[in-house]
Amino acid sequence: MSGFSTLRQKMVDGQVRPSDVTDVRIIDAMLAVPREAFVPENKRALAYLDLDLDVSESGSATRFLIKPVVLAKMLQAAEIKQTDRVLVVGCATGYAAAVIAQFAGQVTATESDAGLATKAGAVLAQNGCGKVAIRTAEVADGDPANGPYDVIVLNGATEIVPERLYGQLKNGGRLVGVFAMSQPQRVTLVTSSHGDFGNRALFDAAAPVLPGMERLPAFIF
Repeated sequence: MSGFSTLRQKMVDGQVRPSDVTDVRIIDAMLAVPREAFVPENKRALAYLDLDLDVSESGSATRFLIKPVVLAKMLQAAEIKQTDRVLVVGCATGYAAAVIAQFAGQVTATESDAGLATKAGAVLAQNGCGKVAIRTAEVADGDPANGPYDVIVLNGATEIVPERLYGQLKNGGRLVGVFAMSQPQRVTLVTSSHGDFGNRALFDAAAPVLPGMERLPAFIF
């Protein structure tokens, strides 16, 4: 077993499994996808640590891969089916999309930084995930032209209610992400039902706020 393969196994056994992630599809996907491939070369030693990993490179916007445990628990809560169409927003270099592509029907991923979107497409193709469609788009906009989706996954936190994304869910569709409208931040599952949206807070978790999902500054009188 190579060094990175060993670290990948330790990530799953030491971080993911002890956090009540029991869906074997997610566990197998995280064992199969080389997280280090989605990280700049000078940061690959950090690829399997329990942290939000900055994957931006010189001259590009700051983007993160969220903690492996948070991603795994979010995906388990979303209950993604083999036939589901999934949208990943704010995909950065594409790691979350690569994991989801192991067990979902179709995956589309958006990234607002054009350079990172290009890199994500290349890394995904190099690692056998060419079926993931990459779009350059603002996070809050989603991908309405190709919706609706069964599942939408936020690769980070939002400080605002992502109403435009809600409108891209199928009836019965689910959106999952870190909601940072108040403290503590919580992973929240939103379910669409005939135009209504039910929110259920699942567990406390922090993540970097996605670009375009920041709270507008309040006026002080």
